[in-house]
Amino acid sequence: MQQLITADQIVPGPAGQRIADGAVLVDGDTIIAVGPRAEVEPHADDARRHTAVGGTVLPGLVNAHVHLSWDAGFGMLERYREADDAELLLGIAGRAQQALRAGVTTLRDLGDRDGLVLRVRDAIDRGDLAGPRLLGSGPPLTPPEGHCWFFGGEVSGPEEIRERIRGNAALGADVVKVMASGGEMTPDSPATWQSQFSAEDLALVVREAHAAGLPVAAHAHGTEAIAAATAAGVDTIEHCSWQGADDSGPDLRDEVAREIAERGTVVCHAYPPDWRTFQRVVVGEQRSQAALDRLHWMDEHGVRFVPGTDGGLPTSVFDNYVGALSYYVDAVGWSPARVIDMATSGAARALGLDRVGLLAPGHAADLLVVDGDPLADVTALHQQRLVFARGRAVTPDAAVG
Repeated sequence: MQQLITADQIVPGPAGQRIADGAVLVDGDTIIAVGPRAEVEPHADDARRHTAVGGTVLPGLVNAHVHLSWDAGFGMLERYREADDAELLLGIAGRAQQALRAGVTTLRDLGDRDGLVLRVRDAIDRGDLAGPRLLGSGPPLTPPEGHCWFFGGEVSGPEEIRERIRGNAALGADVVKVMASGGEMTPDSPATWQSQFSAEDLALVVREAHAAGLPVAAHAHGTEAIAAATAAGVDTIEHCSWQGADDSGPDLRDEVAREIAERGTVVCHAYPPDWRTFQRVVVGEQRSQAALDRLHWMDEHGVRFVPGTDGGLPTSVFDNYVGALSYYVDAVGWSPARVIDMATSGAARALGLDRVGLLAPGHAADLLVVDGDPLADVTALHQQRLVFARGRAVTPDAAVG
């Protein structure tokens, strides 16, 4: 079935392009025409029509870092560990659909139990379940009792590393996640600044994953872990906090930032939707300013960024991705056009999705229709009128089944 979506403007991406009084023609799950309404509409005699007066059509949003197994409430880790697979599968599907109704048509999940997210992904891909495009890592690699050990990805030594990567590939993983440094939320695991793997182990992870055709995402807060992950050739660095040894404060290394940029490694900052409360209550003014300074410093070195939310952590909800994007406009000072590119074409490119992130013939019909002009005010992305996932129209307030 063909569908014609018309609006005051089309923002096809990238670089803030606009088509005034534009139209997008979709056939099944694929875009077949984009352009001025006067040029596209004559080819859509029998199409179902969607008209957004005063609205904008743009590519669906991409959230590059979530954990769908967690429910974003306080105590989420205890509930996760007590839940059986059936409960988790229902929660994963429901939270993915929450994100979809809020305009996110692609999610990258970076840690779950036994590949449950991949089972939901497959159900969506088969058409058994409505939902966004999902990418998943399965259980992340971590040392015994390391950060997020409870996902089931504990490894010790080269052979266990190889075995875990083979196992995740057999589950159908889209990406290999490795916990290069520790993290705050896992009791008794190494601190966030501490490295969890040697440089040789990280290089092995990358070799084995790339040989299996899988990119590598490295969770890395500490500078030593960031440097080792970069040298190993990971594809994305999650968080990238540049923490010095023994929690001594920022350890910014120009040569490592330059290498990140030169290699084309992408940084996913993973900041939460309610970033104002997070800064005020959790991290404080000094650490918030340090995070901003790090972003600007990396940007000056030419590092590429993609947004993510670490969705599933307390208060990092799945239906307010726009709140996370507003951080880069209101706090960092980047233009709405740049931030929208980061969350659409830039994120799709970083995740290896060649038919996602742009409105162009031959691309997937993942679209977002909003009221207002998000290139002037990024919060217009909150005003979702319609979301299309693989050509299937969803209204934000509708149940998705």
